[in-house]
Amino acid sequence: MVEYMLLNDLHVILKVAELRSITAAANSLDMQIATASAAIKRVEKSLGIELFIRTTRQLRLSPAGERYMPQCQQALTLLESAKLNLQADHEVLSGEIRIALSSDLGRNVITPWIDALLLDHPEVKLRSNISDSNIDFYRDSVDMALRYGCPTDASMYGFKICTVPRLVCASPDYLAQHGIPADLNDLKQHNGLFYQLADIVQNDWQFTQNGQNVKVKLSGNRASNDGDLVRRWCVSGQGFAIKSCLDMADDLLKGNVIDILPSYQPKATELWLVCPSRQSITPTVRLLRDYFREKTQQVLQRLVKQGILDKSNIDE
Repeated sequence: MVEYMLLNDLHVILKVAELRSITAAANSLDMQIATASAAIKRVEKSLGIELFIRTTRQLRLSPAGERYMPQCQQALTLLESAKLNLQADHEVLSGEIRIALSSDLGRNVITPWIDALLLDHPEVKLRSNISDSNIDFYRDSVDMALRYGCPTDASMYGFKICTVPRLVCASPDYLAQHGIPADLNDLKQHNGLFYQLADIVQNDWQFTQNGQNVKVKLSGNRASNDGDLVRRWCVSGQGFAIKSCLDMADDLLKGNVIDILPSYQPKATELWLVCPSRQSITPTVRLLRDYFREKTQQVLQRLVKQGILDKSNIDE
């Protein structure tokens, strides 16, 4: 019991050191402020030193705390690594999945998959962060992120899940009312539905035709930083959208939307499962990596079988 409490106390002081606030740390760890304060006192009493300098306006690390915190973090990392190694040896999956997911893929595709997985692994819990915003692993308290695009940060460690073709889609109702464009020049006459990233509206669409890169600038009356909203606009007949085939798979298979201009291929993207470091690769992460690879291939193969995708455009 003493060892258990001590490890919990160390987690508390590291969070306080990170956030420079007992209140913020308690909120982050979902505990009472008094509980967090008591943990600090126990650790400081055990060490015989003050780790934090407290004033009425701020809290900061003492010189001793500055020296102690990195070594404390290393010790906890080693203990966690030893625990995970034992779990891996015995194929035990437990703990909490803290994963960041993009709005459309995460809400409509990945979450039902994880729900099914949890039924087979009742010891695993889920904490899901759904947003199209950039993720800070430490600020947002997540252990992994499933994101489109190859990670550019060399300090991150990731697994490619699959290559994902993208399509230009519109609903049958929109096409019945406005007609089907024959080429990219015709597409310019239609209403575009745009994804917005970091305040930049992505209305320059890039295509490949006969091995040549072609770019077309479109106009439209709707843009959002939420990919799920762009999909909903498209399904409801508001215009054209360029979307991942995984995001649109269910609607494509049901006929809610149609792939337009198949001879013009938007640049494909990649789906990656990313972690902040190699040390954060747990048995649960590996399970999710393999699970996502299996499930995405099933979806892509269904799209190929229905003639929506060309087999040459997906990973074998």
